[in-house]
Amino acid sequence: MGNYVLVMDQGTTSSRAAIFNERGERIAMDNKEFNQIYPKPGWFEHDGTAIWNVTLEVSKNALKKANLTGKDISAIGITNQRETTTMWDKETGTPVYNSIVWACRRGSEICSDLIDKGYDNTFNKKTGLVIDATYSASKIKWIFDNVPGTKEKAAEGKLLFGTIDTWLLWNLTKGKVHATDPSNASRTMLYNVYDLKWDEELLDILNIPKNIFPEVKDSIGIFGYADKEWFGHEIPISGIAGDQQAALFGQACNEPGDAKNTYGTSCVPLMFIGDKPVYSEKGLLTLAWGINGKAQYSTGASILTGGAAVQWLRDGLKIIKTTPESEALARSVEDTAGVYFVPAFQGLAAPHWDMYARGMIIGITAGVTGAHIARATLDSMAYQTRDLLDQMEKESGTKLKSLKVDGGAANNDYLMQFQADILNVPVIRPADVETTSLGTAYLAGLGVGIWKDQSELKELWKAEKTFYPTMDEEKREELYAGWKRAVEFSKGWIER
Repeated sequence: MGNYVLVMDQGTTSSRAAIFNERGERIAMDNKEFNQIYPKPGWFEHDGTAIWNVTLEVSKNALKKANLTGKDISAIGITNQRETTTMWDKETGTPVYNSIVWACRRGSEICSDLIDKGYDNTFNKKTGLVIDATYSASKIKWIFDNVPGTKEKAAEGKLLFGTIDTWLLWNLTKGKVHATDPSNASRTMLYNVYDLKWDEELLDILNIPKNIFPEVKDSIGIFGYADKEWFGHEIPISGIAGDQQAALFGQACNEPGDAKNTYGTSCVPLMFIGDKPVYSEKGLLTLAWGINGKAQYSTGASILTGGAAVQWLRDGLKIIKTTPESEALARSVEDTAGVYFVPAFQGLAAPHWDMYARGMIIGITAGVTGAHIARATLDSMAYQTRDLLDQMEKESGTKLKSLKVDGGAANNDYLMQFQADILNVPVIRPADVETTSLGTAYLAGLGVGIWKDQSELKELWKAEKTFYPTMDEEKREELYAGWKRAVEFSKGWIER
């Protein structure tokens, strides 16, 4: 076998696969979108079987593009959209319901009921999170309450739960391995991030049986082996992490205070804080990864609507034909003409935590054009990032010195400059913005000894461009104050 790593990067709108060599260079990649399912307003689903089929397809295609076979691959790494919930029949391998996506808000009433009963502190102090419909817990509860036969299957030991990493791992190993890693487990709202186990008190509160849950293993190490049917050769699966933690790892953020932001469908700022957890009233504590039996922590959370707002400009308003056009359109005007766009399509997540907020464009006058709205859309990603990073600094006691960026929108120079301006710190873009896949390759490669340790990986990371703040303080704070006013107007729009 050669020293190549196959990465399966399963995202919200597409699955991609990439091949990396021992120098951490991406030598091939394939990508394919799959169907998005919206049964009701605020509901969001995927076909779990389609996700597996598409992920396998792009993985085989990436191998072909690299002129490699399964025998050349030393390791497989898996990274995934976090919190998305799949439940399937243990005997048939068939999902009992569509995968419920992280952004789905159907669990809002379940979460409100938990809060009304006074359980918010109980969950917060055990999981590091606040009660919210983003996480897997309410999605699991909803399936048990609404999908006939699931309670009976669980009682018979015939039902399994998994986030998407677990679902892919189970299929790759043909049902031999039912496992996950700490980064994904910590996003379910059911895993105790201090005791490092599925929390029986939380399971009892929601009446969810423990037997459906996967074993939690270190993020680095052999989880199992991909069956030789898939790639003609048994290949060790030796690294798993949720997409955002994988990006943090890929950005070589392994010293306290190192931070990154991924600009994808959502935006997810994360800051590495080390071996010791901090208390987070706003639900920002999560496990970064598990290495050698030890947990390491990060602080941060998902901004629900990031790049998805630009997609809405394209598909909903149709003021652009492709997402990259948003930059040129934004630059065609000097400012937003006082317009703010709060893209709370599924509510507001951290640090606001308002499930009943909805999207709003405010400050419109007769002179406002599509260009102003495009600029306000890009600005909204930067403003939301500051909202979250300000809270992360406060809770961790660590001052942000710079921000590493990745994801598709990190290629937008206008957005990156505005991000540097509104944060007043340098924004650093790496040579390869696909750091989610890169971080997963690092994890898997470490798992089979391609690389020795994280210090070796730090030497492989390279910056492509740094954006330095140029905006004066008065202008920065004036703009940000306007944003905060707009956010307040968007809250509580949907009545319970």
